[in-house]
Amino acid sequence: MKVIIGSDHAGYQMKEKVIAHLRQRGVEVEDVGTHGEESVDYTDFGKKVASKVSDASFDRGILICGTGLGMSMVANRFRGVRAARANDLFSAIMSRRHNDSNILAMGGRLIGDTLALQLVDTWLDTPFEGGRHQRRLEKMDTE
Repeated sequence: MKVIIGSDHAGYQMKEKVIAHLRQRGVEVEDVGTHGEESVDYTDFGKKVASKVSDASFDRGILICGTGLGMSMVANRFRGVRAARANDLFSAIMSRRHNDSNILAMGGRLIGDTLALQLVDTWLDTPFEGGRHQRRLEKMDTE
């Protein structure tokens, strides 16, 4: 599995921990930044990740900002992207089971590192159920 990850300054510290965790799991990871805690625009990094998930260069993406809200809003503007903000395990599970989310957005100012790593593992390991949920996903990408 190939995962692309990005954050703004508010998510930088958590992003670094998530990257190390993913690599320890044997996941191929590309980090598109930011690379420090200096203030940046979350939109720039949300677009980098979402565009690469949208064009299928990467299987999944992870975005981290202060709340996860801004990143998810940016990402969901891209065709074929289903970004889900999850700050609890149930949301991470259901975003995969029923919505086949391909980008996980998290709030670096809302959750701790331990929960973030649990969310990442849960999200990566939960399969999409398909069936009636597939029909609903197909309706998302119609004009």
